[in-house]
Amino acid sequence: MKLALLLNVIDPRIGGVMIMGDRGTGKSTTIRALADLLPGIDVVAGDPYNSSAIDPDLQSSEVRQAIENGESPSTEKKQVPMVDLPLGATEDRLCGTIDIEKALSDGVRAFEPGLLAKANRGLLYVDEVNLLDDHLVDVLLDSAASGWNTVEREGVSVRHPARFVLIGSGNPEEGELRPQLLDRFGMSVEVRTVRDAHLRVQVVDQRTAFDSDPDSFAIATQSTQDALQNKVIAAQGLLQEVSIDNELRLSISAVCGELDVDGLRGDIVTNRAARALAAFEGRKEVTEEDIARVVSCSLRHRLRKDPLEQVDSGDRVIKAFCKVFERNENIDATEFELALKE
Repeated sequence: MKLALLLNVIDPRIGGVMIMGDRGTGKSTTIRALADLLPGIDVVAGDPYNSSAIDPDLQSSEVRQAIENGESPSTEKKQVPMVDLPLGATEDRLCGTIDIEKALSDGVRAFEPGLLAKANRGLLYVDEVNLLDDHLVDVLLDSAASGWNTVEREGVSVRHPARFVLIGSGNPEEGELRPQLLDRFGMSVEVRTVRDAHLRVQVVDQRTAFDSDPDSFAIATQSTQDALQNKVIAAQGLLQEVSIDNELRLSISAVCGELDVDGLRGDIVTNRAARALAAFEGRKEVTEEDIARVVSCSLRHRLRKDPLEQVDSGDRVIKAFCKVFERNENIDATEFELALKE
């Protein structure tokens, strides 16, 4: 889960993360902690869309028009936005709507930005995404894929940038997402409850220490936090220099073909995730091990479900990977992860 989140921060084009798992496994806590790892961003002062002063793809129409008129917008440093989308949100709240106050006081039609505008250049988190109305999920995924939000309301037409990392979490016991919606998430991971007694005690002790004295706990972990932040920043700078050998790219597509994955999103996401992982570890060449570590969470949610099949989709991906890369096929997901760590 943590690796998938970090890879999406390094390369937002991966397309977000879908995290499914048991209750009380720290999904929401981990996701909300992600924003603190990110360096601050420069935004145009007073702009509701967190527009960039230098990148046209991250600018609202007002900022772009001002720059074309020869103005030099002032900027300010801002924490990367982390926006929570509540289950009860309406489409108007998500996309934006007419500013009623200006309409009544000034007699003009003006646009009031929604949550997609606030999330531009940041993170958009949907807890219990499997319970969200399907039409809202469609809007979210369209904006995440295109990077833009277009609103047509009462004679007002607005198009603004909406580049964000989409993160969803949920409990599979409460229902699953439609397959075509799952496919739009770049990566998917499953979180299970820890069974090892020593690890459970470690989690309990850390939570107790935090509840007793949050400031001291934060100070004690600050050096680790800073080191991880520096590693993420370095990876973002190195990403463009990372290359992947043609043979490895052919093998990735062979795995997707072996699994009969619909479309080409699986190929694209696996390539991007492997490059991001290499950058995270400070390398400019993708290795077979990089692909092994990301292939399951890049493809497992894209497989066609067979109600008669008992094998977990993660195991199916691993068996296909081992077949294409000529490794031991008689291995399950747990054994595969242990082999990677060794």
